[in-house]
Amino acid sequence: MTTQSGGPNGKIAIVTGAGTGIGRSASLALAAEGYSVALAGRRAQLLEETISMAGDAAGRMLAVPSDLGKPEGVAALFSATKERFGRLDLLFNNAGISAPPIPLEDLTYEQWQNVVDVNITGAFLCTQEAFRMMKEQDPMGGRIINNGSVSAYVPRPNSAPYTATKHAITGLTRSTSLDGRKYDIACGQIDIGNADTDMAAVFKAGVPQPYGEIAVEPTMAVENVARAVVYMASLPLDANVQFMTVMATKMPFIGRG
Repeated sequence: MTTQSGGPNGKIAIVTGAGTGIGRSASLALAAEGYSVALAGRRAQLLEETISMAGDAAGRMLAVPSDLGKPEGVAALFSATKERFGRLDLLFNNAGISAPPIPLEDLTYEQWQNVVDVNITGAFLCTQEAFRMMKEQDPMGGRIINNGSVSAYVPRPNSAPYTATKHAITGLTRSTSLDGRKYDIACGQIDIGNADTDMAAVFKAGVPQPYGEIAVEPTMAVENVARAVVYMASLPLDANVQFMTVMATKMPFIGRG
């Protein structure tokens, strides 16, 4: 095994869904704070693009193309991280997909299952592997941050698979927070609303509202989310942000529906 010590702050992170959007922004922000970062995602090219944006920190980043919906894909991610860096201090369970915004009754089983596999099964499998690493390393412990989304509270129209999995993430967060105590593993959840990523382009064009109309929704800079993740990660393990909501101030979340 060829291990490499962490960056300036000596800490190692895994970020899933690191090739685009929130995952990319969080990976770059963590690297800028001195973390070494293993980047997970389906598309190697996008992971390498994230690394190319990291400047002097690029040498502390590792691209690991991964299918997070399968146990063998998750095991390979954590094995590669351990081989390169030797330990794990932070897991950001960020990867997520959605199904087409069509009526619930028209969704196929495959569309449902694809969302479940990535959004909740993938997060669970990554949490399992993180527990295994964090409880065995010296010093023991670490932190897990789950991307819940404001959909962990309220749905958008025609979003049953995504909303159901994000509600499930909240249950996983609470169970992880409880079961991790004996291993000094802290777990919290960040719920994000309308961060300005490629996926948010639809908000600027107009999206369906619960009252049946199409409306443009405000967005916020994705860097606000990255800063929040860095803050949550920066706390000592005897302190935890259990739930944090970071959202565009004027988006229709408060009062949605």
